[in-house]
Amino acid sequence: MRSLTSRFVAGLAALGLALLLTACGSDTADAGHSSHPTTDEPVITGEPAGYNAADVAFATNMVPHHKQAVDLAAMVPERSANNELGRLASEITATQVPEINILNVFLVQWNENPEIGSGENGGEHAAHAEHAMKGMVDQATMTRLESLEGPEFDRLWLESMISHHQGAVEMAKAEVADGKNVDAIAMAEMMITTQEAEIAQMQQMLEEIRP
Repeated sequence: MRSLTSRFVAGLAALGLALLLTACGSDTADAGHSSHPTTDEPVITGEPAGYNAADVAFATNMVPHHKQAVDLAAMVPERSANNELGRLASEITATQVPEINILNVFLVQWNENPEIGSGENGGEHAAHAEHAMKGMVDQATMTRLESLEGPEFDRLWLESMISHHQGAVEMAKAEVADGKNVDAIAMAEMMITTQEAEIAQMQQMLEEIRP
C-alpha cells in the first residue's frame, strides 16, 4: 500500500512540475526545444487521460471527505492515551493528506475546481456533494468529540471513523464501477484495500475498549 501511495506522490510531483512549466512556457515558446532535458519520465502532453462524470464526482467529493478524516485524526493526540489509536490516526493522516493533493491534481487536469461552490448553482452543487459524501460525521458529533477525552473519546471516535471509512469505501467502489480514468480507479482500489483493513482494525479496537 505504501509503494502505491509513493508512486502516486511521485506522479503528483512530476505533474505539478509539468503544470508549472506549461504555465511559464508561453513566454519562451519561440526559443526552441533544444534546451529541454531528457529524462526517463513519461511525457505529459497537457491532455488528461480519459475521464467521465463519475471520476469528477469521486475526486470532488473525496477531497472534503478526506479532509474531515484528517480533522478527526488531529483530535487524537490531545484527547486519547491509547497508543494504538494514536498510531492509527497518524497513519490516516500520512495516507490521506497525499491523496487529497493527488485528487486536487486530477481536478486541475480535468479543468475542475473543488473550491468553486458559489455562484448561481453553488447551493445546489453543495447540497448534491454533501449527499454524495457517504459517512460524513455530523457537526453535533464533531462538537461532542471535542469535549471528550480518554476511553469515552476513543469509543465515539472509533464509531465515527468506522462509519466514515465505510462511506469512503462505498464511494471508492462506485468509482471503480463507474469511473473511466485509470489513475482515479487505481487510487480508488487502493483506498478500498487500505480503508477496509483499517475498518477491521478499528472494529477490533472498539470491541476491546467497550465496557
